[in-house]
Amino acid sequence: MPPLQPQAHEASARHAIVDVARRLYDRGLVVASDGNVSVRLPDGNVLITPSGVFKGGLTADQVLLCDRGGNYLRGPGRPSSEMAMHLACYQERPDVQAVVHAHPPTAVGFTLGGVSLAHCTLPEVIISLGDIPTAAYATPTTYLLPEAIREHVRGHDAVLMERHGAVTLGADPYEAFHRMEQVEHTAKISFVARMVGQVTPLPTDDVKALLEIRGRFRGGSPASIGCNYCGACTGTP
Repeated sequence: MPPLQPQAHEASARHAIVDVARRLYDRGLVVASDGNVSVRLPDGNVLITPSGVFKGGLTADQVLLCDRGGNYLRGPGRPSSEMAMHLACYQERPDVQAVVHAHPPTAVGFTLGGVSLAHCTLPEVIISLGDIPTAAYATPTTYLLPEAIREHVRGHDAVLMERHGAVTLGADPYEAFHRMEQVEHTAKISFVARMVGQVTPLPTDDVKALLEIRGRFRGGSPASIGCNYCGACTGTP
């Protein structure tokens, strides 16, 4: 099958962004004008949702085009106020072509309570995401936020941001969206577990076996495949 022409690729990406934005709203991962979705095009330009627009009713013609530096090129309205955060993800991860930022309520609640999801507890999550780190609080829409997440996105596909939300990365908007769903699903399971008993990380050998499976899909060391070894591996709480 021949590759898509630039115009066709952009049109396809616009529709994917709209579809993912609606899914985020339908799943309760964003409300009102919260959240943003972007796609990096083959020429390096970036499509991104506009600021202050209801994501459940977004249309393809409302998605804005910016250059690789975040400068506005085309479309109605203003680019998302979190553009710098999206650009930081693309700068740190050449393999990533889409970024989703949302406010998954249970996962954000964990950051408010000071509880980390960066523990190896669920086998499926270890294989698909590794651990889920939390970036220290930084004021949203400022340069402080992208700087706070840079070190985390280098080796992770999902990062929580204290008191703010989560950012997930993918090869396309759907992969990034599915990872956002998984972040919230993990938080919900962890919440239930904490209500009924104590959450215990998987034993070291089991975690390493799961990371080997993950490594076969992605390659590289544990740090480069999205896991910094939780307490089960390091012996720390």
